[in-house]
Amino acid sequence: MPLTLDIALTHLKNRKRQTLVSVLGVAMGVGFFIAMAAMMQGFQHYFVAKVIDVWPHVVIKDEYRSAPVQPAQRLYPEGAVKLRGLKPREELRGIRDVKTIIAELNRREGMVAAPTLRGQVFLRYGVKDFSCTLVGIDPQQERRVSNLEHDLIAGNLNALYTNANGIILGEGVAKRVGAEMGNLLSVISPAGVILKMKVVGIFRTGITVIDNFESYALLKKAQILQNRPNVINQVRIRLDDVNLADTTAAAIEGRYGYRSEAWKETYQNIMGIFVIQNGVMYSTVSAILIVAAFGIFNIISTVIHEKTRDIAILKSMGFGEGDIRHIFVLEGLAVGMIGTLAGWLLGYGLTRLLGLVRFNIEGLISAQGFFLHYSPWHYLIAGSFAVVSAVFAAYLPARKAARLNPVEIIRGAA
Repeated sequence: MPLTLDIALTHLKNRKRQTLVSVLGVAMGVGFFIAMAAMMQGFQHYFVAKVIDVWPHVVIKDEYRSAPVQPAQRLYPEGAVKLRGLKPREELRGIRDVKTIIAELNRREGMVAAPTLRGQVFLRYGVKDFSCTLVGIDPQQERRVSNLEHDLIAGNLNALYTNANGIILGEGVAKRVGAEMGNLLSVISPAGVILKMKVVGIFRTGITVIDNFESYALLKKAQILQNRPNVINQVRIRLDDVNLADTTAAAIEGRYGYRSEAWKETYQNIMGIFVIQNGVMYSTVSAILIVAAFGIFNIISTVIHEKTRDIAILKSMGFGEGDIRHIFVLEGLAVGMIGTLAGWLLGYGLTRLLGLVRFNIEGLISAQGFFLHYSPWHYLIAGSFAVVSAVFAAYLPARKAARLNPVEIIRGAA
């Protein structure tokens, strides 16, 4: 064993209580970081995976990102022109020439598209009324852009073809209306059209906003209810490579003019919350590790104060400033590494313990426990930060110790 390392370990052994407290401080910071990262990123990864699995990767809507430029403003963009009393032109909402658009999109490699008509309806069953979104789909094409068929917990998608007026309800919608498989509902649209529809399926995606507020029917039935024959107001697109959603949406919007949203844009508010969550997590655990670093700083400073005569003797024996610094930095490194190893074990244990916790919650998503994400990066990041903090905390007093003048120390002792 190198002499400098032997001296450093001897100093730590002689102050066992203080060393143990510093090691525990580092271990708690590392352990809590690993557990919190597994819990927060587990929820984030689960939500993103669910969104990618359930929601189309790109949605074309029958609207424009910005209002159309008026002719006067287009002709005289720099002119002193002010328009008053403008009213939007009345026109039938919907995506024009949708068949051509869908055919072009389906010809592109790594992309499938399906038409949709979304609209609000009232479901009436007995004395219960409930407002929800009715999504008109073509089941054969819907299979290619969503996993609706796999999310069914009762019935099947083909039942929309085999029943005259079939409807598939989200699990939350069915509970609120009180309807079960085979029940007949009165479906009322804002256009005043009423249809008797039979419940032929119930689905559960795990995302509350979908399960509690959406239902599906044949595209033609939805068009009849909304009194919008041959009208489509959304085109849903699924990609082989979900990472291309943003660039694909921008290209489609530039090509056809209609607002096109990638899944990240649709859920951008939630993605922003995830950023805040990560910031809180890193700030909290960093504070714990910084407090632990102060403990290491205190230990090294105390050792240096008590060992000033030993430092003088070592320097008189030929130890240079670098050797003295090396001794005390090694002490900080040893505390950091031992604390990191203990923190890894603590973090793993806490993560396993969180995995055993069971509860039922209905929020943004349905959950029966914590969603956990195990990653070696959590251990590496926590360990690296802990070791760097420990070494830096030890370096500051070590630098001061290396500058001590052995002659002045020996004279003072005499």
